[in-house]
Amino acid sequence: MKNTLYFIVFSLFVISCGSSIKPVTNQTSDLPEGAVRIANDSLEYEIIILDIGFETYLNTIAKPANFYSQQFYETKNKYYVTQWNIRASNPLKYNSSIYENIINYDFNIDYGLDVNYKLYNYFKFVEYKYKQHF
Repeated sequence: MKNTLYFIVFSLFVISCGSSIKPVTNQTSDLPEGAVRIANDSLEYEIIILDIGFETYLNTIAKPANFYSQQFYETKNKYYVTQWNIRASNPLKYNSSIYENIINYDFNIDYGLDVNYKLYNYFKFVEYKYKQHF
């Protein structure tokens, strides 16, 4: 079964849940340079982030993945996803070029530490780069 979701920020960022399970690298030839791929080997979900600067942010500013627990990241992601979806649902109130689409994040699925860590840090990156406050 394939679950697919795409949302785009400034036409540079895509997050998707699909069936291909790949390591977290830029080694996949069909991804543009600077893309960050996040996947969980036991699930059919992955995230692909193409926002310029996110890879650098993740490697230089973000704390290491094990700095917080998976439960911490899941709790924060529930909040961030909810806030993101509220903003995506209100394009007249919030910048629609940032919040273009709803994020289909199922709070009952265990996406694993890596997926939750990088999703959390994408929200932190959006706050940092675009001066957004959730």
